[in-house]
Amino acid sequence: MEFAPLLATVLTAATPLLLAALGELVCERGGVLNLGVEGMMIVGAVAAFGTALHTGSPLLGFVAGAGAGVALAGIFALLALGLRASQVPAGLALTLFGVGLSAFVGASLVGKSLDPVG
Repeated sequence: MEFAPLLATVLTAATPLLLAALGELVCERGGVLNLGVEGMMIVGAVAAFGTALHTGSPLLGFVAGAGAGVALAGIFALLALGLRASQVPAGLALTLFGVGLSAFVGASLVGKSLDPVG
């Protein structure tokens, strides 16, 4: 087994998790415990894939994924900061909502693939 392909695979798989951890770190430094990051990530991923699949545009997929993540972050901000709800149950509820919504919406996308870019 060669080391270079393994390292490339690990770095490719770890990048989204590292970006999510970096975003959570920013929240933590601001005094907010955002446990809904996983829900935001998975809804953004399903929105990005579905949009890119239906439009054929990776750029529109990226925009849709970012928009979906921002929408869920806005819901969390409204609950935790605007309505002063407890951050732990609000974040956990957002994670459960995101996982359920992505499973519901993404069920029709299972088994479909995109053409590689480039």
